[in-house]
Amino acid sequence: MDERGSRENFTRTGTLGIEEEYFVVDAQGRPTSGTDELVYGSEPPEVLAGRLDHELFKCVIEAQTPTIEPGEDPRAALIEVREALVEHAEAHGFGIAAAGLHPLAKWRELEHAEKPRYRAQLDRIQYPQHRNTTAGVHVHVGVDDADKAVWVANEIRWHLPVMLALSANSPFWNGFDTGLASARAKVFEGLPNTGMPTAFADYEAFDTFERRMIETGSIDDRGELWFDVRPHSGLGTVEVRTPDGQADPDRVMAFAEYTQALVEDLGARYEDGEAGSDYRRELYEENKWRALRYGHDASLLDKSFETTTDLGEIVDREADRLGIAGIRDVYDGESGAQRQRRIRREDGVAALADALALQSE
Repeated sequence: MDERGSRENFTRTGTLGIEEEYFVVDAQGRPTSGTDELVYGSEPPEVLAGRLDHELFKCVIEAQTPTIEPGEDPRAALIEVREALVEHAEAHGFGIAAAGLHPLAKWRELEHAEKPRYRAQLDRIQYPQHRNTTAGVHVHVGVDDADKAVWVANEIRWHLPVMLALSANSPFWNGFDTGLASARAKVFEGLPNTGMPTAFADYEAFDTFERRMIETGSIDDRGELWFDVRPHSGLGTVEVRTPDGQADPDRVMAFAEYTQALVEDLGARYEDGEAGSDYRRELYEENKWRALRYGHDASLLDKSFETTTDLGEIVDREADRLGIAGIRDVYDGESGAQRQRRIRREDGVAALADALALQSE
């Protein structure tokens, strides 16, 4: 990875890319070390060539869709990648599971990757990174202007807790019920340079911040700015990093659809000369807390940060305003956190592990 990106990379609007982090599991559905074999020790299917990577733990693997052009079918691209990954894993005796945190993962018992980048992070960050068994969904949407991308990233912040509340799928961590709907979001916030970012005035301000962080040794490269949203200066996208991992591809597609619609809407408003918001970051953080704590049952501060509105009402407004349906379908169904708790209560942890496994369509 290049240390820094460039404003010259923001050249195209409307492209889409989806990255998903998954758990490699054994025959009993428990996270196990498998990335050495799946990423480095074997040839992946063609669709995964150059789009498969490991994460901090050897039980977490990332797969990326190709760049999805306007007019192409994003769901078909996602399914092709997922099925290829499941088949690749099964051919080597593994399974693939998805959630924000795996309920059977105990970080003290799992192996860290040996990649120098991750070893350097473990040495620098220590405990918060040692326990980071998280897995999420990252959605990239192309933006054709660097200043526009920064403005969109600023303005999309209010919407991120909506997405987090809908996606909340990690009530269990290290073997116990945290009482949270998305414990992943809180565990991940233990790392530096995470959470809800402060607004940047323009791309120059963001670039100055990125450069300063690298030059002072605060981060090794731009990829270690792990905020919930960021202008991706290497790919020329706005990258939303909010949702928990999901076994259901339709939920992933709902968040991708919502993200793309938001970026397109906000991009048009930027071009119309709309002024940006000027609210304290702590207010956005309050909404994030409500989302990760309560999930589908959250009430969030509205866009004026003066009153609260139930998530269901927000979802209806957003779906109608943007002409999308996926987030309404997600809200109308059982949440990931609710489902995990129900399965564990009624059927036990083995059934819960089975329920998180990816299946070929």
